[in-house]
Amino acid sequence: MILSNYDLFVLSSGAIMFGLFLLIKGGDWTIDSAVFIAERTGLSPLFIGATIISFGTSVPELFTSVNANLQGFPGIALGNVLGSNIANILLVLGATAIVFHIEGKAKDLIKDLGMMLLATAIMVYGMYQGVFSTQLGLIMFGILVCFVFYQFRTDSLEVEIDDHADDDCPISSMGMALVILLAGLCALALGSEMLVKGAVVTGTLIGVPEAIIGLTVVAFGTSLPELSTCIAAARKRSVGLILGNIIGSNTFNILSIVALTAIIKPLEVTPVLMGMQLWATVGIAIGFSIWMLTVGKITKPVGIVMVTAYIAFIALQYIVPTGA
Repeated sequence: MILSNYDLFVLSSGAIMFGLFLLIKGGDWTIDSAVFIAERTGLSPLFIGATIISFGTSVPELFTSVNANLQGFPGIALGNVLGSNIANILLVLGATAIVFHIEGKAKDLIKDLGMMLLATAIMVYGMYQGVFSTQLGLIMFGILVCFVFYQFRTDSLEVEIDDHADDDCPISSMGMALVILLAGLCALALGSEMLVKGAVVTGTLIGVPEAIIGLTVVAFGTSLPELSTCIAAARKRSVGLILGNIIGSNTFNILSIVALTAIIKPLEVTPVLMGMQLWATVGIAIGFSIWMLTVGKITKPVGIVMVTAYIAFIALQYIVPTGA
């Protein structure tokens, strides 16, 4: 039986939705179990917040990007990272600011914002090289490891860790934590596979480059863990966790996801991402950093502007899909 384009579109859209569901659930299970294991093995709450929470909410992006690159779709892999970093700032922080006033001190944020900007600069360098080589990936990941170790040694990142994961997680033993961790990793692997396949087919059917699908649909879906974490933190008025999660996730997206993807297989740069997609990512990172270091707060009106800007950016990708 030959399926029509409509049938294929319905099936691919269903694959995307189910893939996103698996990524979100898998990310939740992975974070909850990892935090439980870390706490039971004596790691400090500060270290857990600076590494596991930030990296854990980036796990869906990691699985999706690695899977996409291995299958020969580097546009989805890199577009996912660019789009996630844009979504984290404009959508996640913007939406959170609409329901909760976000405020931070420059002295507490400057080192972490500086690392995020350094990671962004390295990403620009790699994209202009045309490929993220295995060697560059190793250097990037090495920088991340050194920075995390520096955070742990100096307590430079003050992240407020709440027990929000434990409120909804039934984990009560190390054995259960290991089972849930394994289930989370399996859900992430299957979810990323379905998301990549669905995104490629959908993009082909509607005539949109795979990189744009990665930048928009895939990136939005893989940013949902950050959104849920920030909303949960907002309910508990944990400003440190909100800002730490976003800044840390954007840094991890580049220095771990792009790096590990390139280490496993050199990551080629899709030309369509070299236009407004790249420079929007850079401009938003710089603008956000300057805003937080000078104004230091994101109010409800600013949050509305940020979310509106995100919606406009996404719409523009389909109006001008080549980024011309």
